[in-house]
Amino acid sequence: MKQIIQNLGSGETRLIETPRPASNSGSLIIDTRCSLISVGTERMLVDFGKSSMLSKARQQPDKVKQVLNKVKTDGLATTVDAVRSKLAQPIPLGYSNVGVVGNVGKGVNGFRVGDRVLSNGSHAETVRVSQNLCAKIPDNVSNDTAAFTVVASIGLQGVRLVGPTIGENIVVMGTGLIGLLTVQILLANGCRVLAMDYDAEKLALAQQWGAEICVLGDGIDSVAAGMAFSGGQGVDAVLITASTKSSDPVSHAAKMSRKRGRIVLVGVTGLELTRDDFYEKELSFQVSCSYGPGRYDPLYEDANQDYPYGFVRWTEQRNFEAVLQLMSEGKIDVSQMISKSLAFDEAPDAFQSLNEDKSLLGVLLQYGSKDENRQATSISKTMPSAQAASAVKVAVVGAGNYASRVLIPALKKTSATLGPIITSQGLSGAIVAEKFEFEAAGTDLGDIVNDESVNSAIIVTQHNSHAPLAAQMLEAGKHVFVEKPLAINRHQLDVVEQAYQKAENSPHIMVGFNRRFAPLIVKMKELADKNTGPKSLIMTMNAGAIPANTWIQDSERGGGRIIGEACHFIDLMRFLVGHKVTEVKAQRMGDNDYEDIVEDKAMILLRFADGSHGVIHYLANGAASFPKERIELFASGGILQLDNFKSLRGFDWPGFKKMGGIKQDKGQSACIAAFCEALATGKQCPIPPDEIFEVAHVTLDAAEQLES
Repeated sequence: MKQIIQNLGSGETRLIETPRPASNSGSLIIDTRCSLISVGTERMLVDFGKSSMLSKARQQPDKVKQVLNKVKTDGLATTVDAVRSKLAQPIPLGYSNVGVVGNVGKGVNGFRVGDRVLSNGSHAETVRVSQNLCAKIPDNVSNDTAAFTVVASIGLQGVRLVGPTIGENIVVMGTGLIGLLTVQILLANGCRVLAMDYDAEKLALAQQWGAEICVLGDGIDSVAAGMAFSGGQGVDAVLITASTKSSDPVSHAAKMSRKRGRIVLVGVTGLELTRDDFYEKELSFQVSCSYGPGRYDPLYEDANQDYPYGFVRWTEQRNFEAVLQLMSEGKIDVSQMISKSLAFDEAPDAFQSLNEDKSLLGVLLQYGSKDENRQATSISKTMPSAQAASAVKVAVVGAGNYASRVLIPALKKTSATLGPIITSQGLSGAIVAEKFEFEAAGTDLGDIVNDESVNSAIIVTQHNSHAPLAAQMLEAGKHVFVEKPLAINRHQLDVVEQAYQKAENSPHIMVGFNRRFAPLIVKMKELADKNTGPKSLIMTMNAGAIPANTWIQDSERGGGRIIGEACHFIDLMRFLVGHKVTEVKAQRMGDNDYEDIVEDKAMILLRFADGSHGVIHYLANGAASFPKERIELFASGGILQLDNFKSLRGFDWPGFKKMGGIKQDKGQSACIAAFCEALATGKQCPIPPDEIFEVAHVTLDAAEQLES
């Protein structure tokens, strides 16, 4: 099947061949019939991609601040590499898709194979979408009409925030696609509507449906027009659906509003507000969030946890359904908003020409390929002949951010042959396969399990899937490299240990504890081993706060930050000491009224068989300007201090003063290289299996103590 992607670095838009998405619980597999290019939104993405690096920075000042903080902690070279890598990651385009259900995932209710549905799926021949982001299409609503539903829902959510009543005077600023749909929704609510724009042709549509209009420009005073429209009383509400860097729309909206009027921003404008404009009238101002409650909530969108009907009447899914009902009743007419209808294969040219025709409203893409031609769960890539002779053939499961930007580039530098890469959605794997020359991209794990030529599997998926996948690969006789953590609970760890013990031919199992392979850690270990006495270690992880709804904070998916991230430093301390852990004690911040999450502000104390001890401070409440990772080792009157894997200093340490450079190296490349070399040469695994399982048990011990 094919899908449209865009490169944010260059602005290039193209079609890419991808495998069919794999079915999963709570989602629908939908074979697309048509999709809508939302000209305003998608033109903005194309413009951003084509802009210079300086222009991109000016458009995202908040991101610039993050980059500057990263320079302070990680160094300039590492930061530049990260920014370039991020911009080079293509993204899928599109968010208004109409198609036919081809597969219903486990736990889905209310949908059947063959249903015609609307979703926020992308521009692709087949999409996988969570059930809460889909809605059935009434029989009398055509595919072309239904394709406008998601865009109309953006306007509908703005209308809901305004809370119009019959007969109110409401202004809509901006008559692009969303603005025109908003006009129709307001008219259906029994409101008087004044539409404002610089484009007379678009305003003519609004006038045709029953709105009054104001063509801006040539000295037209929008505030005076709004006051006249309201009989001098001031308008009841203003919906701003325009896209501009200017703050004028908000200022003008305030000046034309009545006392205690309402202003809702649906589009994008400057927000340099003047207090006096709002103060005397006690105006309310609100920014509308996309298509309604549930948007950007992973529990609603990914886990399909619906909001109670009696408490949240209008979720994003119920907004979809309301728009489709208005279409079914003839109260929303999109026929004159279809500027073009193109074959899907013409989409790249359509995107590149968005800036050439500013009169475009809605551009429909029609998908003519037969459903049976979209069924392939694997696509083959051209295999470089130079890799064919390698004794190590590696498959990869997962192509997320860390995998595509860090681990796979490091893997590419080894002598291993890159076999299939498997991902759930298919797109990310296809992109990575093309870039790094994997032999295939697919969505079926059987492509690894049943391929006898593949002797190793690298697992880089969400944390809750690490253990089941590792056990499956061990049972299939594969060597396994698992990105940390190995498991997120006792049951998972038992499953992996049993699979390893039962596996024939003693396969390698390794966890991606890359920090022990960092050059400065290798030097630190060398220096520490010369001192045979017990050691005291302090490791400070200035992790930084992340939102509570981030997947890693979810105990069911990520296991929490102690299991998911602090395990790195438990392994690192075990490596530097070189002896077994004999005691674990952990304490988190106490419950309080100021911190929603306290588990990621914790201290873990470890005691070792040789008498050494150490404390790990895993803290999410520190300053970004402080080193993100600081490691201090005390022994026999000397101290070694490592900051951010860039600089190592010795304080009264015999024969050592300092070491380091301008570039951070956390050992990612050396870690995967060591694993592949061990496979190729038959050497022992770079991290002994007993240490891997020991660290996993210690991590779970600490996490359990923090929960109690």
